[in-house]
Amino acid sequence: MFARTITVNLKANSSAEFTRTLESQIIPLLRKQKGFQDEVTLLAPRGTEAVAISFWDQKENADAYAREVYPEVLKALSKIVEGTPKVESHEVSNSTFHKIAAHVAA
Repeated sequence: MFARTITVNLKANSSAEFTRTLESQIIPLLRKQKGFQDEVTLLAPRGTEAVAISFWDQKENADAYAREVYPEVLKALSKIVEGTPKVESHEVSNSTFHKIAAHVAA
């Protein structure tokens, strides 16, 4: 399993709009993507920062999303995000929710 994390700085008083945009525009886009597994979004207590973690069956599908659909996501968030989002990619090593255990090297 593969994960993409996106960290964004939110404009003042925009956390509610951020949540609505995720629910109404971004998550429906993600659900249509090949290999998409799950989305977890974390919001800082003061609502000034958010971290979105999307889970994918394999890196190639996450990369296709990044090339083909992520620009639409940036456009949808442009009115509520300050600066450039920070994007990172990760191999998932453990997940109790997704029932993934770390592979032990022999």
